[in-house]
Amino acid sequence: MTAVRRPLPTLLAGAVVVGMVLSAWGPKDRTTWFLETVWVLVGLPLIVLARRRFPLTDLLCCLLAVHAVVLMVGGHYTYAQVPLGNWLRDELGLERNPYDRFGHLMQGFVPAVLVRELLSRTSPLRGSRWLAPLTVCACLAFSAVFEMLEWLAAVVGGQAADAFLATQGDVWDTQWDMFCALVGATVSVLVLSRVHDRQLSKLPLLDVTSSYSGAAPTAGRRTSTRGTTPLPR
Repeated sequence: MTAVRRPLPTLLAGAVVVGMVLSAWGPKDRTTWFLETVWVLVGLPLIVLARRRFPLTDLLCCLLAVHAVVLMVGGHYTYAQVPLGNWLRDELGLERNPYDRFGHLMQGFVPAVLVRELLSRTSPLRGSRWLAPLTVCACLAFSAVFEMLEWLAAVVGGQAADAFLATQGDVWDTQWDMFCALVGATVSVLVLSRVHDRQLSKLPLLDVTSSYSGAAPTAGRRTSTRGTTPLPR
């Protein structure tokens, strides 16, 4: 079957590359910039290399590009000093720059669609009632791991890691960060699942049935699931 040309992912990848170049131009702290944008530096090449075998939905591509922009802006200015966040802080009378909170909301909102797409296309969870809660749990787990990485950076870098931590004097910053990621993931699953499912239906599923059933797929009939217990729906 001939692959359908999809210009949107290519345009988004090009825009992210341009954004990375601009973000790397004179950041406030070079180490902080690298730590914040390393996810883009690693993730974009992986997506490009896997684009033929595992093309992503347009929805996920757009969300990943937006998330990349959030990371690049935070890396360039540091999360505690993003100008837009400072403006909102002053206009709304907030105690701190809210950009860090927004970044952690996105840390749940965007990965939720990524996790959902991976599970839907590579596991028997598609259509299962377990897909939504497991997606949210995976995002919360990733947020907890990220907080551990921040803790490690603080131990290794000392005060030099303050810009990366962006705690802004809040002793509950770690808990707030994970809570924001939890809220972002939950909202994403509730709001975007139907749109995501429609786009997923247009993409091929990976053949993982044999991995779970122990039998090779048979053309024209259902693959045997002997030896496995169907997931509840």
